[in-house]
Amino acid sequence: MIFNQHNAGARSWQPAVFKMAELDADLVHIVPSSILPPFWAKLVVGLVSLICFARSYDGDFVFDDSEAIVNNKDLQADTPLGDLWHHDFWGSRLSSNTSHKSYRPLTVLTFRINYYLSGGFHPMGFHVVNILLHGGISVLLVDVFSVLFGGLQYTSKGRRVHLVPRASLLAALLFAVHPVHTECVAGVVGRADLLCALFFLLSFLGYCKAFTESNKEGAHSSTFWVLLSIFLGAVAMLCKEQGITVLGLNAMFDVLVIGKFSMLEVIQKVLRKDKSLESTGMLRNGGLLFRMTLLTCGGASMLYVRWKIMGTGPPAFTEVDNPASFADSMLVRAINYNYYYSLNAWLLLCPWWLFGDWRVIALAALWLCLIGLIFQALCSEDSRKRRILTLGLGFLVIPFLPASNLFFRVGFVVAERVLYLPSAGYCMLLTFGFGALSRHTKKKKLITAIVLGILLINTLRCVIRSGEWRSEDQLFTSALSVCPLNAKVHYNIGKNLADKGNQTAAIRYYREAVRLNPKYVHAMNNLGNILKERNELQEAEELLSLAVQIQPDFAAAWMNLGIVQNSLKRFEAAEQSYWTAIKHRRKYPDCYYNLGRLYADLNRHMDALNAWRNATMLKPEHSLAWNNMIILLDNTGNLAQAEAVGREALELIPNDHSLMFSLANVLGKSQKYKESEALFLKAIKANPNAASYHGNLAVLYHRWGHLDLAKKHYEISLQLDPMAAGTQENYGLLRRKLEQMQKKDG
Repeated sequence: MIFNQHNAGARSWQPAVFKMAELDADLVHIVPSSILPPFWAKLVVGLVSLICFARSYDGDFVFDDSEAIVNNKDLQADTPLGDLWHHDFWGSRLSSNTSHKSYRPLTVLTFRINYYLSGGFHPMGFHVVNILLHGGISVLLVDVFSVLFGGLQYTSKGRRVHLVPRASLLAALLFAVHPVHTECVAGVVGRADLLCALFFLLSFLGYCKAFTESNKEGAHSSTFWVLLSIFLGAVAMLCKEQGITVLGLNAMFDVLVIGKFSMLEVIQKVLRKDKSLESTGMLRNGGLLFRMTLLTCGGASMLYVRWKIMGTGPPAFTEVDNPASFADSMLVRAINYNYYYSLNAWLLLCPWWLFGDWRVIALAALWLCLIGLIFQALCSEDSRKRRILTLGLGFLVIPFLPASNLFFRVGFVVAERVLYLPSAGYCMLLTFGFGALSRHTKKKKLITAIVLGILLINTLRCVIRSGEWRSEDQLFTSALSVCPLNAKVHYNIGKNLADKGNQTAAIRYYREAVRLNPKYVHAMNNLGNILKERNELQEAEELLSLAVQIQPDFAAAWMNLGIVQNSLKRFEAAEQSYWTAIKHRRKYPDCYYNLGRLYADLNRHMDALNAWRNATMLKPEHSLAWNNMIILLDNTGNLAQAEAVGREALELIPNDHSLMFSLANVLGKSQKYKESEALFLKAIKANPNAASYHGNLAVLYHRWGHLDLAKKHYEISLQLDPMAAGTQENYGLLRRKLEQMQKKDG
């Protein structure tokens, strides 16, 4: 016996079940009955989802993975776990004015566990977890689609009945193979979207459990499941911000499916001035109002806590991140935002980019489709059609709202990763559309061929795109073929080439990025850095000056401008640039280090030492600052202070061979030969090919009277660097001394 726990009477049950099953009947020729049992359906979905993205399992860390994982100290064991709750996704303190404000501590925690289990930054383990998460989410969606398509129907034993196994299986397959998910699955930072989706779906299914148990165990059990759903929504939000939107989906499901709300009936009653509108059952439903109150309070609490954690307000993005949001005209911003929405819709509908400049047509097509769907969702005479379309649109639109620019500026134009959850709504609407098309055409085999073709093509597209995400070379080359006029693509290629040491090619791409976007300050900064290293100082200064003129709070560009001005002997301007950088980024150890170098060049020794001390206070592992302090104190004859600083540095960075070398020099001059020798040997063991290490150890032995050992290390040093004049001179002195000693002995 099957019954609906939330229908008022038995008379409404039979047509409801008939209509629910009608969609599956429309799909009978597409989905074979042999894989309909839930276990086999989930097995098929899971296997297909894994096949799509398995090719990315041994890929590198690419794109944002470098900042979020490789350069993120929150993953390493020496960072306290508590810091994860005060840092953003990229490892910066949330209170910092440079923070991205992306608060995803649970996602970072999974990266940290990956790092621990992998024994370091080995990408394979990270990629495998992402692939498995996508498989699990795709499997979970079989149950979610079953509820969205078929509602909550139960047997007398309380087990939910799967009234639409074909529809839920097809929608889950369409989701599993959608190429728009490649960025989330193949890019490790997509873990945030995957975890958010997982807990989002668990929150929704948990909310549905409130109606499974409520009649058997009373209101307390129902409240427990609602509260658990809110908690899971909070967990989803701690994985990625859009997780909070599950509360909106839960509310919509409650009103439409449980409350049986019909906008069409309300409109008809308003037009007829029907007095029964005042006594609408939904408004008199105390349970519904109580659940809405819980969801509202939960959502408000989550937003309040999130805002308090952000500390200094929303993040500051640059114009290159999201050009439309910087437009002066509200109309221009609105038109551009709507064009962005059409691009996102196109990525879902057809995972290839638009070619040509058909932006107005794309915008119009988007709203024509949306208006048509909304009209059918609100005004269709078919209650089943109204409910499925409304839920599908809700699943499509609600999770997308945080990325829509409606509530706050976001740091991107179009990002495939934000479509991971909304794509579930799209797959639901597409499945419903196939059912409707099948019902109204006699060419059933053609519909079947189209569906199978979409599944096959999308699977192949996923496999191809997973391969493109295996390395940054392949990824950026692919991006360039799709978006040849995108300045950010040229910037990324230039950065990748610069990291590999190919400066000539990097300059070409950076110049193109600046040409395409004359306000691209990050491209100017990186190009200026390369030109500085190539001693093309005049152009470097021009580029960096333009960058800080466009973005006056760009601290890194101010620091780099100071370095160039220092090289040009414009010391006053360099000092001013350094202090401007520090004004905009108070905790900037590298800038203090460069400021110290400037003061050292000007023989302002105390100022130099203070600057380097500030650098080491802000960044205790700043080896260069420690080294410069030791060398300056050594050169000015402050051997006791140099020794104290060297010992302090080695306590903090015990394996730094350059610090061992500097302290060994100081100890040698203080005639602490034994300790100096031990440090020299330890430094040589860590870096055996450093000619200066062998040369200075030879000098120590020379002073100490161990002439044979001195001769040995002078010779090793000259083998490594034959042109070292100081070593040649000392070696010559030693040889003459040895010859004199031999003559005396003779």
